[in-house]
Amino acid sequence: MPIIKSAKKAARQAEKRTEHNVEIKKAIKCAVKAFKEKPTAENLSKAQSEYDKAVKKDLLKKNTAARRKAALAKIAKEAGVKPAAKKAAKPAAKPAAKATTAKKPAAKKTSATKTAAKK
Repeated sequence: MPIIKSAKKAARQAEKRTEHNVEIKKAIKCAVKAFKEKPTAENLSKAQSEYDKAVKKDLLKKNTAARRKAALAKIAKEAGVKPAAKKAAKPAAKPAAKATTAKKPAAKKTSATKTAAKK
């Protein structure tokens, strides 16, 4: 058991992180198992998505996830499943010009306006 305050906190943090990582790994295993039982494009997408999430959270290395996703794709190909086609990205709508950000340049004063302003 840690005695120092910072060591106690580190132990608590490690426990929480371990619990969180186990949940992510369970989600991966569940998705892969579902895909292997019934290889469909949807199940393939879910399993690959779980691997991507694990990489994003630094639970798996990028190449490890790529290798495992490729193995899933190979299984899908053997089963005759075509991967789900990616949807075409919609062009982003142009944001409307805001009155506060689009300021008009100050009008240049002429000599006539300067004299009128002085009076």
